[in-house]
Amino acid sequence: MKADIVVIGAGIVGSTIAREISRYDLKIIAVEKNSDVAFGSPTKANTGIIHAGYDDKPGTVKAQLCSKGNVLWHKIAPEVGAPFKETGSLVVALKEEDMSLLKELKERGEKNSVPDLEIIEDRKELLRREPNLNKEAIAALHAPTAAITSPYELAIAMAENAMKNEVKILLDTQVTGIMVKTGEIRSVQTSKGRIKTNYVVNAAGLRADEVSAMAGINRFTIHPRKGEYYVFEKELNGFVRQILFPVPASISKGIVVTPTVDGNILFGPNAHDVEDKNDSATTSKGLDEVFSGALRLVPKLAEKKNMIIANFCGLRPEPDTNDFILESYDEVRGFINAAGMKSPGLTAAPAVAQTVTDLLMKSGLELREKGSFSALRKPIDRSVRRFDIERANWLIARDPAWGHVVCRCEHVTEGEILEAIRRGATTLDGIKFRTRAGMGRCQGGFCIPHQIKILARELGIPFQEVTKQGGNSRLLPYEAKELLLRAELDDSEEAEKGYPRS
Repeated sequence: MKADIVVIGAGIVGSTIAREISRYDLKIIAVEKNSDVAFGSPTKANTGIIHAGYDDKPGTVKAQLCSKGNVLWHKIAPEVGAPFKETGSLVVALKEEDMSLLKELKERGEKNSVPDLEIIEDRKELLRREPNLNKEAIAALHAPTAAITSPYELAIAMAENAMKNEVKILLDTQVTGIMVKTGEIRSVQTSKGRIKTNYVVNAAGLRADEVSAMAGINRFTIHPRKGEYYVFEKELNGFVRQILFPVPASISKGIVVTPTVDGNILFGPNAHDVEDKNDSATTSKGLDEVFSGALRLVPKLAEKKNMIIANFCGLRPEPDTNDFILESYDEVRGFINAAGMKSPGLTAAPAVAQTVTDLLMKSGLELREKGSFSALRKPIDRSVRRFDIERANWLIARDPAWGHVVCRCEHVTEGEILEAIRRGATTLDGIKFRTRAGMGRCQGGFCIPHQIKILARELGIPFQEVTKQGGNSRLLPYEAKELLLRAELDDSEEAEKGYPRS
């Protein structure tokens, strides 16, 4: 294979970079080790917040790109049909000693060009805006440009738009080496063969330090920082109206309570450094910590604990530099790191992509804009679940599958699932991230068997080959009759040995 540029990683940062450079007349290949885009922990398991940009220290790369990324997402998300809602955010002070930190955050934000920041010191006004907020709140920093999105849907949208603009994405493809000769990139070795190229962009998330080392750049390390979350069902839609932050701690923004674009309430994460980059397990201790943190902001959530429908864990790629690593190198021309993209990596992603484009030009790559570039992408039609009767009837008349509701909790139809498969979903999580099938109250208890049948039929594979997220994550290792046959054989062997029948 040959490419002008290889992008390593197809999470939110890699997909956004691929989409940005697809504006130019280049052959671009993105490689992703997982079975689908957005399957990496930093993308699929984060809070989904588009930060305003007041938190990061002025002068850091994060500070420079966060507020810029916020502005860009307001334009790009509608272009690619991704969910996006400007809710605003409040950083809530519960005691007098928090006030100095609120003022510091406001000053940082103003230096970072964040517009319309305001400290509200009227408790009645705070409770008018957020009736369920802790009545002990004395003030809050309001940032009206903060927004919420679905991080995995946003990454999928960017990847689909990149593919529309002729980017090739190789899934289930592990990078095993990078060839550098006389100080220049020559090729990328993968589990699916070698790709000849002179330019590589490393957006490998948690593994970015390992990929960088393959090119001979050993200037940083990435360690995983675990964050756990709870999700409430949609019946609480409106219980919290905007993003609520505590006054930030030394290593994180603290445990956040936020609405989601889909109507749930999400709260978390905590922050604990771990050694294993695959450690995505939740713990009872960690989840108790998350719940306690949420109650500090919204005490009335204690009465709603029976409405929790899910918990999950994400891993953030924490660099030892404590800042984004966004740079090219004289000693390895053509290699660019877009690494250490912890929070606010989601927010900064489009600004990161523009910076990568500048670095590619400075590294000698000629960029010619192509007239065929399209910034637009249509999302999967959700008219049926939104009860748009006229549009729903039109869809059903064309294909009855649009009238067959598969996921009752989220009102997802077979038509949506078939469209998700047509767009590249080959796993249950691939369908879930594109349609929300299985994300409701029953967490797939009703619809997963139906989804398995549809996937097996459309992909032409046995039920046993259907996976949750690729690899060995099969849900049905064997048919029931095979299990019964095994039991009969075991009983026969025991009988031959004189054992009593089990």
